[in-house]
Amino acid sequence: MLLDFDFMLKTFWAAVKAIPVTLEITLISILLAVLPAYGMAMCRLKKRPVTAKISSVFISFMRGTPVVLQILIVYSLMPSLLNSFFKRYFPSVNIFDLNPIVYALVVFTLNTSASLSEVIRSAMQTVDRGQYEAALCAGLNHFQAYTRIIIPQAMVSALPNVCNLTVSLVKNTSLAFMMTVKDITAVAKIQASYGFNYIEAYLDIFVIYIIVCSIVQLLFRLAEKRFTKKGIKNVRS
Repeated sequence: MLLDFDFMLKTFWAAVKAIPVTLEITLISILLAVLPAYGMAMCRLKKRPVTAKISSVFISFMRGTPVVLQILIVYSLMPSLLNSFFKRYFPSVNIFDLNPIVYALVVFTLNTSASLSEVIRSAMQTVDRGQYEAALCAGLNHFQAYTRIIIPQAMVSALPNVCNLTVSLVKNTSLAFMMTVKDITAVAKIQASYGFNYIEAYLDIFVIYIIVCSIVQLLFRLAEKRFTKKGIKNVRS
């Protein structure tokens, strides 16, 4: 069976135009996940009875269930719940006009916050407890000790795992088409549906994700080298 290279080229550039949507979902999801992830990590590190247990249950649920299932639950359940609420209190608002990218952000933010929490927790544990105590003895308060001493060192340790998390998130966003989000996968599948050129479309998707993920990995590698060199200079000084 011969491939339609003209179609592949046309679909490739059409799908490339959807890369900003994929990157937007990835970036915003990570940014929204930082605070809840940090909060859950600190609750578990400090072993607070109630919040640590709740965090553990949430993390176990999000990491132990497929992203597809989370999408189906959120995309099926959220519109119905929101519609009931808005019909009662804001009847003029039609919740079904909501941009589907919002549902994608909800799913991927929740999923990312669980994984990022574990990354932050493990990175925090790489910093010696004595440094925190020394910072307090030097006159710094709790906030200053963490922002100036603990977190900068933990960030260097966390970068490789954050890179893996980001790459996984980029790939997982390909499931956003299930929520009618026009990302890379959705655009390619739409193009393929006209002439049933699915093999060509899937090859295009394959190539685009390899390129995007390789660039993400390269950027993190450069960031890791820069932070590592900066850390070495600080130690020498």
